[in-house]
Amino acid sequence: MINIAGVISIVLFYVLILAVGIWAGRKKPPGDQSEEEVMLAGRSIGLFVGIFTMTATWVGGGYINGTAEAIYTSGLVWCQAPFGYALSLVFGGIFFANPMRKQGYVTMLDPLQDSFGGRMGGLLFLPALCGEVFWAAGILAALGATLVVIIDMDHRTSVIFSACVAVFYTLFGGLYSVAYTDVIQLFCIFIGLWMCIPFAWANPHVKPLSSMEVDWIGSVDPQYYWFYVDYGLLLIFGGIPWQVYFQRVLSSKTAGRAQILSYVAAFGCIIMAIPPVLIGAIAKGTSWNETDFHGELTPEGDLTSEQTSMILPLVLQHLTPSVVSFFGLGAISAAVMSSADSSVLSASSMFARNVYKLIFRQNASEMEIIWVMRVSIIVVGVLSTIMALTIPSIYGLWSMCSDLVYVILFPQLLMVVHFKRHCNTYGSLAAYIVALFVRLSGGEKLLGLPPLIHFPGWDAENEVQLFPFRTLAMVLSLFTLAFVSWLSVFLFNSGYLSPESDYFNCVVNIPEDIRRVDEPSEACEQMSVLGGVPGRLYGAASTLVGPDETSGRINPALEADDDLDDPNDGPTPLFGNAPPPPARSLGKQTAF
Repeated sequence: MINIAGVISIVLFYVLILAVGIWAGRKKPPGDQSEEEVMLAGRSIGLFVGIFTMTATWVGGGYINGTAEAIYTSGLVWCQAPFGYALSLVFGGIFFANPMRKQGYVTMLDPLQDSFGGRMGGLLFLPALCGEVFWAAGILAALGATLVVIIDMDHRTSVIFSACVAVFYTLFGGLYSVAYTDVIQLFCIFIGLWMCIPFAWANPHVKPLSSMEVDWIGSVDPQYYWFYVDYGLLLIFGGIPWQVYFQRVLSSKTAGRAQILSYVAAFGCIIMAIPPVLIGAIAKGTSWNETDFHGELTPEGDLTSEQTSMILPLVLQHLTPSVVSFFGLGAISAAVMSSADSSVLSASSMFARNVYKLIFRQNASEMEIIWVMRVSIIVVGVLSTIMALTIPSIYGLWSMCSDLVYVILFPQLLMVVHFKRHCNTYGSLAAYIVALFVRLSGGEKLLGLPPLIHFPGWDAENEVQLFPFRTLAMVLSLFTLAFVSWLSVFLFNSGYLSPESDYFNCVVNIPEDIRRVDEPSEACEQMSVLGGVPGRLYGAASTLVGPDETSGRINPALEADDDLDDPNDGPTPLFGNAPPPPARSLGKQTAF
């Protein structure tokens, strides 16, 4: 029997999200259909909206549901996501936000393609794409399962309806719609959860959280220490190289503001984790066999493993009055639906710009790229929906892809942003292969993928790798990238390999049109030129500057950095007789 009140609640909040998304999409300047306007909201996101949308990078449906589940199943000490993602925003702001925004990039993959070329950039696009698509699919799948339990709505109907709403307003307004619905999303989560907590806490079937019978803190066994550290590092550094984060960074008005937003959002991640932590603890202290919950329970009276993923909606439904749960469930469901939009936009932006334009159609017009992105939004939305409906282990797929983002993309992004002169395409390809092999060799229980290597500390009984093999894969990838890049330069410059063997054109066999836009440099400084795709610019400057200005990525959207001025920076030169900017050509590039 469908819960009519629940359906009305969810429809009302869905309409609210949809209305805000359509209204925000109308904020685009009339007739302006440029890449930056649609993908980055014209780099005009203000401070207030910026704080909310940056916080919503990680705070969404998966974040609040996962936090509550972790508290219930393992305890507070194992709830690493809030602290891990908060630190990822801090480190992202310290080491990546400023240089990425100052360069005027449009997507996270731009600096990688700058250094390694279109073909290698396309290869690096795969883990980034899969991570975004599987994340959106996982959100939709979790939402569908939740609505089935809460209002008895058909699973397929709820998933398809939610996906259509998210895709529609994203298609209509781009990042404007995503950013402004993020504001509503966080308000819905915060108010909806805090409204329900007092009633759930006061429920007579809930034991005092200070009671010794309720262990919601948990503990870490000594044999799991390295496993614990491995996952912590995965969340911190693996949470940086995601387009959903850099989408917000690159849409900020200035580089300094992008850093400030990252720091404030880190604080926001911690604040927004408090309600689901309390709800998870309340669920842990609940005698579920005494409530009106009629589902299957363990002999001890606890929820089964199949039901723990729905801890948060179950608490709202069974431990709070119907009027309170009416608003709480509607708000949470709408927020979960809304959190899929940024992943859809991120994957579509990277495909339209970094694959379609920069690999297949270098001369494509702005309008053509926008239409490709719109089609991509629909395709990604359909793919995510199909996966949510058909793949039972969608969380396992996303978990594997998030690992690949950590072990493959993080070392490469770190090198091209800060050590660009010490990496090239040969090192990138070798590092990619090494990281992929080491990670896959560790297996993935959620996917039924057996381990090829039993690392030290292998737990045969639980089939768990206790050794931090993910971090090992990341470190080996970083070392391989630097070493193979150095080795390739040494072999070519020493004459062991002929210039004709420089297949990627990134050491000695450098095309003339790439040399022309660079100042003279030694061989060791010529390591990061494009791999076989000459004459390509990545910033807005590619369509706004003349042939004599191609040595710099001059982005007219960049403003004076009032939020975080660098005392070493002189006045920003404009086009004309002012001194030229530092070289940011397709050949050797500076780190900042």
